[in-house]
Amino acid sequence: MMFRRMKDRISTAGACLAVALGLAFMPGPAAAQDRYAVVPRDIIYPGAAISPSQLDVVKVTNPNLSGGYAADPKEVIGMLSTKTLLAGRTIPLAVLKRPYAVTRGDRLKLVFNIGNLTISAAGSPMDDANIGDVIRVRNLDSGQIVTGTVMADGTVQVMAK
Repeated sequence: MMFRRMKDRISTAGACLAVALGLAFMPGPAAAQDRYAVVPRDIIYPGAAISPSQLDVVKVTNPNLSGGYAADPKEVIGMLSTKTLLAGRTIPLAVLKRPYAVTRGDRLKLVFNIGNLTISAAGSPMDDANIGDVIRVRNLDSGQIVTGTVMADGTVQVMAK
């Protein structure tokens, strides 16, 4: 019994000494830097463009949450979702894609270059595509289907056969 009281006094004295020296307030591995995640305010459906008014930034409280989710609204705004995003849940970066530069059925300009000669015509893409994608385009004047690369200005650079 006496040994137990003496042990309690020693541990109490040790705790007081630690507090006096400031050792009790030293940050450990659990006090790591705060993490934040971008979450939808409401449900976002596949194919919908994501706007700033649809998003919230929240502090991540689950220490077991692995990476791969959007932590900054800049990563998400203007992107398209390929899956349904639920309100209050993190947004996986893998389900986001850039919006298409050209969409099927739109009207665009076909450009064909040979040396100093440039030929242009109106065309309609057969598929949705991003910049740099190779797509099939119908020439609206002749009805012929040609293949070309989508350029940054929205035109399609036609390839020679």
